[in-house]
Amino acid sequence: MIGVSRLGRLAGTVRSGRSFKPVVMVFATVLQGVALLAVLGAQKTTSGPIDPGVRLGPAGAGKFIEGLTADQQGSEKGLFFGELNRVAGGTSFKEVGLGPTFNSNACTSCHAHPAPGGSSILPNPLFNVSQAMGATNVMPFFETLTGPTVVARFPYQSDLVTPDGSVHPMFVITGRTDAGTCNLQQPDFATASAENNLILRQTTPTFGGGLLEIIKDSDILANMSANLPQKQALGISGQPNINADDGSVNRFGWKAQIRSLFAFSGEAYNVEEGISNEFTPNKLNETPGCTPPFPLGPPNGQGPKGVPDDRTSYPENSNKGTVNGVGFTSDLPRFSIFMRFLAAPVPGKCPGGIATSCTNGRAQFNTIGCVLCHTTSFTTPSSSIAALGNVQANLFSDLLLHHVGPCLADNVTQGQAGGDEFRTAPLWGVGQRNFFMHDGRTSDIVQAVQDHYCVGNSQYPASEANGVIDNFNALPLSDQQDLINFLRSL
Repeated sequence: MIGVSRLGRLAGTVRSGRSFKPVVMVFATVLQGVALLAVLGAQKTTSGPIDPGVRLGPAGAGKFIEGLTADQQGSEKGLFFGELNRVAGGTSFKEVGLGPTFNSNACTSCHAHPAPGGSSILPNPLFNVSQAMGATNVMPFFETLTGPTVVARFPYQSDLVTPDGSVHPMFVITGRTDAGTCNLQQPDFATASAENNLILRQTTPTFGGGLLEIIKDSDILANMSANLPQKQALGISGQPNINADDGSVNRFGWKAQIRSLFAFSGEAYNVEEGISNEFTPNKLNETPGCTPPFPLGPPNGQGPKGVPDDRTSYPENSNKGTVNGVGFTSDLPRFSIFMRFLAAPVPGKCPGGIATSCTNGRAQFNTIGCVLCHTTSFTTPSSSIAALGNVQANLFSDLLLHHVGPCLADNVTQGQAGGDEFRTAPLWGVGQRNFFMHDGRTSDIVQAVQDHYCVGNSQYPASEANGVIDNFNALPLSDQQDLINFLRSL
């Protein structure tokens, strides 16, 4: 079964951006997002299975893991995950440090669906961020009201030869009432796209992060060596992204480029919101006149007291609140604790209410070889946080890097991950995701399955998933549909 979209992939078509015009509209309410889910439901491919759409009903994720102590439950409620940050601060200690360049002013702009800590919510909340407080930003063409929140990277520097790969924040604080005389310009995304030097990445969910964090390196490596005859017959290999500092196995991010939730939090806080912290103590953009001190605007002229913007508060200087009279920690470990204590997503009912469909779908998932990369589960070791220890984590990922071919390659190297390698995306919670693939290119899970197929070229080898996708396409239509239903039940 080779449809039109598959022929495009066989031709090596690479999509580097979206050519939609941005719709300037104020983000209203989550209820509007629920209404927009109808756009993503029941999508059909020609002569193939149908995506039953985003699973509605109660969120299958967002609660804390069972078994936490009372102190652990009370230590972090996730309130800081939704804080709105300003450049010069405000009446609350939370509102401090934004900019000079940023992608948003809150973690929940990108991590919100189906609950805080998740992935892209609808409508796209960045339309309510780009011009906040008088900012003069123009929304980049690749952000759309009904599309995912994505961030931009340039694979190469301006000479189109020297590797870059870093995030280029979309927005600047120029024009904001709390930004002084800062006069930065937004990156030229249109030129980068025309030069095929623009790649996009959407948000990865953080549910079950504490379980992923403590899976033993040795278990990941042992699983890599398991079922080798079946993997080799299908062209599957895979490798870990080894941390260059200590030799451990990285596991967070689209290319498994990050080892811990603390590192994940610190990097994101500075890269995505421009807020320096105890992991990355200096702002990434140090343009004179664009970082305090400068004449501060409303509401009260309160600004950062120097780098880092976010820091631990001590009893004699406590503005983070106190626990038993002791000053609380900075935002960074709070973010880490919040994600560490989030429970894994819980599967829902089988689409259509026919349980046997998903039972058969899971059997097909295993038989055709999906499970060889999307490993069903790992068991965590004993932990100092008892609730995280000895838990079967049904993540459906081997946490390894795999070649995906030139069709999905982004030409960005991160650690051991080459330009065509990505971590096997965990599938837990996939039934309630709005968008798929690293760049959010499709909201149709059937299309996402097919997008795993790609022939090689002179630069990159063929996708390791080709044999599995051929097996999927050889299944009777009823088995294909059952497999899709199984995925949407997760």
